[in-house]
Amino acid sequence: MTGRAAPTGARSLDHAAFLALARTAAALGDDLDRLLAPHGLSQPQYNVLRILRGAGDDGLCRHEIRERLLSRMPDVTRLVDRLEEGGLVERLRDTVDRRVVRTTITAAGLALLAQLDAPVAAEHARQFGHLSEDEVGRLVALLDAVRVRSSVGAGQADPETRGCDG
Repeated sequence: MTGRAAPTGARSLDHAAFLALARTAAALGDDLDRLLAPHGLSQPQYNVLRILRGAGDDGLCRHEIRERLLSRMPDVTRLVDRLEEGGLVERLRDTVDRRVVRTTITAAGLALLAQLDAPVAAEHARQFGHLSEDEVGRLVALLDAVRVRSSVGAGQADPETRGCDG
């Protein structure tokens, strides 16, 4: 116990904060799932497409994608396989070092993201629109401060993260 007053049902105020954050993340994620499902996308797939759009024409290798994902995904290869099967991404093997495989977003992937940009922005506005700009800014700052203390936020890299080998 930290000495902080515990709300009903929580072991401590810190525990209550963790539970509130977890419940909120789940609720916001459920909203996004409902928006993406008709397009045949999961949140991790959508995230990969956004990451690859931001990477530009050079694309990224599997480990670079894994580093940028919002949540830890042990099997990025299978995730990219599904996107490739849908024609949303393509893999390009380096001509000099054949071990290097870069993934890029296709025109179809870009078109799907363009179609989703406005609905996703509208969903975020619905989720946070009742808060003032200052409140949202404070929320972001507080969550950043909490994340810095986590093992991933503190810079402890995933041992699987390395260069662009396959």
